[in-house]
Amino acid sequence: MHFIYNQLICFVSFIFARLAPHLKPSTKLRRFICMQKGLIQEIEKVMASVNDERPVIWFHAASYGEYNIARPIVRHLHASGRWRIVLTFFSPTGLDMYHTYKEEVDAVFMLPLDTEAQAHAFLDAVNPQKAVFLVSEYWANYLLELRRRQIPAFLISANITRKALPVRWFGGLWREAMQAFEHISVLNEASRQRLLHVGIHRVSVVGDPLFDNVLSRAAKEYHNTIIEHFAAQGDVFIAGSIHNDKDLQLVTKLANHHPDIRFLIVPHEISEEILFNIMRRLKGAARLYSECNEQTDFGSTQTLIIDFMGALTYLYRYARWAYVGGGFTPYLHSVIEATAYGLPVAFGPRVERKLVAKELIAEGIGRSVRFWMELNKWFCDLKSDNARMDVIASRARMYMQAHQGSTETIVKTISAYER
Repeated sequence: MHFIYNQLICFVSFIFARLAPHLKPSTKLRRFICMQKGLIQEIEKVMASVNDERPVIWFHAASYGEYNIARPIVRHLHASGRWRIVLTFFSPTGLDMYHTYKEEVDAVFMLPLDTEAQAHAFLDAVNPQKAVFLVSEYWANYLLELRRRQIPAFLISANITRKALPVRWFGGLWREAMQAFEHISVLNEASRQRLLHVGIHRVSVVGDPLFDNVLSRAAKEYHNTIIEHFAAQGDVFIAGSIHNDKDLQLVTKLANHHPDIRFLIVPHEISEEILFNIMRRLKGAARLYSECNEQTDFGSTQTLIIDFMGALTYLYRYARWAYVGGGFTPYLHSVIEATAYGLPVAFGPRVERKLVAKELIAEGIGRSVRFWMELNKWFCDLKSDNARMDVIASRARMYMQAHQGSTETIVKTISAYER
């Protein structure tokens, strides 16, 4: 299996090299391919130029959204002054958001593709004392090389479903690789039992540090006078991290059907094409945030489209209801951010990998919708029911409070292991 895996990675790398010239420069895949070129050499150069004797902890996240899970842990370790933090992402969007976390880390890179040679070269260059992976980022060659070098690794906020590679019949390579983890923090007992069943024993149910991060940011003072001016015109429905055409179809239909409600739309990615696509679907007057200022008259504006990145977690405070994108793919975006403000939240139906979404549905805080009519019914049932909205807000606060506190536990676990 290891041979087949390595051949597959090499084949994917070859296909990427052939495919890149035919992709639009702005596409995420094109950017990913281009950023892989010369990446090892860049990492070697940057790390060699650092005159700092502190040991390194390497954190790896798939994307910026997943980095937010580790953020309170990174802040704690970095603030101690004992560690240098090296952060890697699989997605280029993680680097796009560097301005929001640059004071928390010492270096940030894309993760080189998971070949044996690149895993070896990366670890030579970075020389981590410890490594921390997030959620489902368990790349086989990196983990096997960490284990060979006896570098302790940790997996946090893992939700091991029946389809997770380590528990599948063909998952022997990943079961072997996961033995590199000194400890795995999982989100629920079902995940722990699945890992125990396949012989992975250093596992505990800890919870998700994302709750601590989101609660911290929700409590932080934040003011945006333009959005405050817009929100003063009436109740606001926020659509956050709008991911694809299906999300957009549902949200714009809802806006068109409820012209008395103000809508705040926050795309997951920003481009002229995406912004134009949103604008053309809306019947009511819409504006781009970048076109507004403190003197803008929002009296006839139904929808404000946010065309800058990095503020969504703060913008939920201006809304009364929320829809979170990504739920028509396996990659539903963070629903906790809306819950932290006591909002009822709707999302698409693909929640099989999202424990929090399932729990919010069970608590009556969240709602999974497949069609625009389901979204509209959910919204209409809540629109004027202040008593029900108060109940949801109360349940949301209790849910968030019940899930906070895992950061301290995970920091202690990571700190306890020494090479």
